[in-house]
Amino acid sequence: MSHPHSRNPANGQLIKEYPFVSQSECEAIVRRTAEAQKTWREVSLEERRNVLLQLAAALRERNEELAAMATREMGKPITQSRAEVNKCAQVCEWYAEHGPAALAPQPTLVEDKKAWQEFRPLGTILAVMPWNFPYWQILRGAAGMLLAGNTYLLKHAPNVMGCAYLMKDIFDKLDAPAGIFDIVNIDNDGVSALIADSRVAAVAVTGSVRAGSAIAAQAGAALKKTVLELGGSDPFIVLADADLDEAVKAAVIGRYQNTGQVCMAAKRFIIEESIAQQFEQKFTQAVADLSMGDPTLDTTYLGPMARYDLRDELHQQVEKTLAEGARLVCGGEKVAGEGNYYAPTILAEVGEKMTAFREEVFGPVATLTVARDAQHALELANNSDFGLAATVWTADNAVADQITRQLETGAVFVNGYGASDPRVTIGGVKKSGYGRELNHFGLHEFCNIQTVWVDRR
Repeated sequence: MSHPHSRNPANGQLIKEYPFVSQSECEAIVRRTAEAQKTWREVSLEERRNVLLQLAAALRERNEELAAMATREMGKPITQSRAEVNKCAQVCEWYAEHGPAALAPQPTLVEDKKAWQEFRPLGTILAVMPWNFPYWQILRGAAGMLLAGNTYLLKHAPNVMGCAYLMKDIFDKLDAPAGIFDIVNIDNDGVSALIADSRVAAVAVTGSVRAGSAIAAQAGAALKKTVLELGGSDPFIVLADADLDEAVKAAVIGRYQNTGQVCMAAKRFIIEESIAQQFEQKFTQAVADLSMGDPTLDTTYLGPMARYDLRDELHQQVEKTLAEGARLVCGGEKVAGEGNYYAPTILAEVGEKMTAFREEVFGPVATLTVARDAQHALELANNSDFGLAATVWTADNAVADQITRQLETGAVFVNGYGASDPRVTIGGVKKSGYGRELNHFGLHEFCNIQTVWVDRR
């Protein structure tokens, strides 16, 4: 069996192997995390809040070290890696400031005020996380879970284990009980065993539909809660009255940030017919201006894709879509030479039955589909198995409101582009998963919302 390893996608060189932990080592980690939770849940909310602030300060202090590791392991351009680490610090600070109020007892509608809701921790949460935001994927969930008194057990993606262990090193140096955050470097069978383990209370998953479905089935058999943030094929609707220049700027960021490897990236661009040609021209020029190259340079916007197998899958999707009748505007090829680069690509005349319209396209590939009018654009947007997020560009607020109410997605961004933020929730419907992260809704996902009713006679 091959062990998890980190390989630099910019040059293909092996960074380090990370052998799976043995069964006895895994048992010791789980025992330590479960025992830590018994202590951590009794720590005052104010003390837990202060630990989050310590964590935020440590992230800011070690930003360069953390960012360099992310860039090395998964190819994220260094400026975007630094921004990710800062965002992790921000989510810790946001929960430290606003989380205690969200966890305060809430009154009910019982007239004598002797009944209320308490927010108790569930226990140890197993988190199965992906590689595309190796720190943010951890902390956008962990910050709230830990503040609520849970402990966090991470099974991270194999290609970013260096990032995982850097995060553990930071946690180990906080003024907090040892074991509130730990890592289990295990295979799929090990994950299944942990889901069945009575010491694991719930499971959080960000990943593919296949992984989420398998884990949810196992958790369901064990009667354990899951929160799933899975794939997305987010529509980006541009209507005829939109500010075209601003829409194009947002389209480029929304599609190509993180080299297009974002669950809630804009992927299907649905353009009203009267402006379709103009949008294509402006969008194509903007994409041509993007700098691709060494991800360690501040001037680089597009880095290599994180894994070679994913580049191969992406290229197959592009070739299938072209064979189905799409038109290649630019890109559509693996970049020759060293590293795992894929040319920024635009596919036009993409129909509803084509591969790149039906499937999630995870990489620097955008599809253009023409809509007759706003109603047709809405129908195209909803014609997807996914429902993570959507974007609508229009100058008409009434039209925006009408479309927003009918979009089958967990989030809608009007005259902007999709992005996660601790102040608002993230999560999807349909095959994009269920449950929410961030905001107080995400905080409450991994709480036992307990009713307390005193002297009910």
